[in-house]
Amino acid sequence: MEQRHAGKVAIITGAASGIGQAHAVRLASEGAAVVIADVQSGEETLHRIEAAGGSAMTFRCDVADPDSVAQLGAGVEAAFGRCDILVNNAGLIPSQPFERISFADWRRIIAVNLDGVFLTTQRFVPGMRERSWGRIVNMASNTFGQKTIGLSHYVASKGGVIGFTRALSGEVGQHGITVNAIAPAMTRTPGTEALQDNYADMTQDELYKFVVGKQSIPRPSVPADLAATLSFLVSEDAAFITGQTIYADGGVVRG
Repeated sequence: MEQRHAGKVAIITGAASGIGQAHAVRLASEGAAVVIADVQSGEETLHRIEAAGGSAMTFRCDVADPDSVAQLGAGVEAAFGRCDILVNNAGLIPSQPFERISFADWRRIIAVNLDGVFLTTQRFVPGMRERSWGRIVNMASNTFGQKTIGLSHYVASKGGVIGFTRALSGEVGQHGITVNAIAPAMTRTPGTEALQDNYADMTQDELYKFVVGKQSIPRPSVPADLAATLSFLVSEDAAFITGQTIYADGGVVRG
């Protein structure tokens, strides 16, 4: 595969599994040195990357904890000296009817899905600015643009991510830093399995068939689809694209 990210250091939060793992494997296959940052063990992702001849390291990090993010920053700078690409992928996907959401539930989702994006980005933007180059990609969700059930705190957090992406892009563009978001469709990962609770009358296969039925491209979303979009956004080919939310969802949300 083309080494379009050779010489770059990429931090991917929530990269122990699912979409984050696909992001990490893709960027490593294209030459980036990847930091797998996750509250869970990233050993599986690390093994996949190293088995394919790529370069990576793992780092335990809770993105909702300022001290943990500070330790991540120190560890990455000690190992690689910098961060060129930041992918804010870590997130929780809850399934709760609105009236059953406690304030503690609300705060936990906002803390991981939105505060975590703020904390990691604020930690690494200064170095990008000093080097006059940086790529930041935040994972949003196409739920922000359509009807959902049992996801009010999740959708609120992802709406915040989209707003943050737009606002930050205007502040850092003059320093050679782009900021974009990817909004996926429902993609089968460990984190999305709980969403079936909202559709108790469907099996998993029926639920994904229902989702695909709303798409223009009639097949399920897979993590590799999103990793390909990410690879483009963090490349030189996307140097003039910033402040955008790319709905990589098979055509569910348009406009």
